[in-house]
Amino acid sequence: MKKSIILLAGAVLLAAAALASAQAVPGRAGGAGHDGFVSVKDSHFVQHGKTYYVVGANAWYAAYLGADGAVGDRARLERELDSLKAIGVNNLRVLAVSEASELKHAIRPATSAGPGQHDETLLAGLDYLLAALARRDMTVVLYLNNFWQWSGGMTQYLAWVEGKAPLDPDVSNDWAGYMTKAASFYRNARAQAAYRATIAKLVTRVNTVNGVRYLDDPVILSWQLANEPRPGNLQTTDRQKRIYRKWIDATARFIHQIDPRHMVSSGSEGVIGSGGDARLYARAHASPYVDYLTCHLWPKTWGWFDPKQASQSWDKALRMSRSYLDTHIAIARRLRKPLVLEEFGMERDDGAFGIDAGTAVRDRFYGEVFALIEGHAQRGDPIGGYNFWGWGGLGRAANSDFWWLPGDPLTADPPQEQQGLYSVFDSDVSTVALIAASARRMHALEQ
Repeated sequence: MKKSIILLAGAVLLAAAALASAQAVPGRAGGAGHDGFVSVKDSHFVQHGKTYYVVGANAWYAAYLGADGAVGDRARLERELDSLKAIGVNNLRVLAVSEASELKHAIRPATSAGPGQHDETLLAGLDYLLAALARRDMTVVLYLNNFWQWSGGMTQYLAWVEGKAPLDPDVSNDWAGYMTKAASFYRNARAQAAYRATIAKLVTRVNTVNGVRYLDDPVILSWQLANEPRPGNLQTTDRQKRIYRKWIDATARFIHQIDPRHMVSSGSEGVIGSGGDARLYARAHASPYVDYLTCHLWPKTWGWFDPKQASQSWDKALRMSRSYLDTHIAIARRLRKPLVLEEFGMERDDGAFGIDAGTAVRDRFYGEVFALIEGHAQRGDPIGGYNFWGWGGLGRAANSDFWWLPGDPLTADPPQEQQGLYSVFDSDVSTVALIAASARRMHALEQ
């Protein structure tokens, strides 16, 4: 294993040296967006010389659907993309690579079986997705790792290089310990070498469907370091914070060196995902190699809302949500970078999972979030857009307990969550109508 890691590290360095034709100009990837690449100008996204707003959905599983054979469902993918395009969605946020894990709620199959071992069928699924998005003039954010265990993620990299089984917080319920372990990924040189080798492989890949190098594909809006990277748990030390900030800066710089045309983002939840430290969040995103800011919004997960007592907890949830978004807009304004609210979600009524359960509370929440984002955009604030979590589309829970099993249809809810928890299905007519109306208003602001 050690020898393979050294070889991978060498391959990373060679790829970076060969492909960095010019030093990245952070915050201005793709020039002024005239070549089809989305870039940043005056704290906003631009494409083709005009303002571009992300009106997006999270569909972590989209590359899986693009895979050929029993793994994927290309016919469903085409129908999902047509549906999203029809309601004005112009961007997907997608898991680019997964790591094989034996943990209870991990996705199977996975893209990587170990350092340097990649499933070409699943990578070809990503190729198919990019080509399908290109035909619809849509873009994608590709996250390259995961702080959480449901796709393998950081603790699986550590397990590979340390030769130890990863911690399973779904069994131990020790989430604080899990977060501390996951954050040790940032300072593990062998895990970082394997991770960077995977980054280099993806960034320099040639699409097997349309022959376009990923480096040259404007369909990719941004490479994202990881889904919800955190410096540790809520008792994060100053040393952990320094390591985390350095990792964001160094990894974003590494990607820019290989690929100076695409933007790079962190995937952070925001202040809550930064150990509650707004200064850490701001300093990490001040890196010249991080092109825009991200934040997420999860009122129930963060203890602001109780779906079983919706009327009693609603005011607090809305007040806290507004304050959280305002905090991040203020930081974005100081840093002169756009902010994307790239995850937000709400359960079905009474916390139910079944597709027949109502969506009145979710619809109310979506309406409030859309109004907040649109209002800031209308005032010229540094808003880049939003991605709701998430598009379940044609997917449906296959089991009476709503837990996913390998071979079941994929939805917006990853294997660590009950299927139907946050998914917006194609049958959720009122929610889909809200999304479409917001999309029309957002796109009307693009000039």
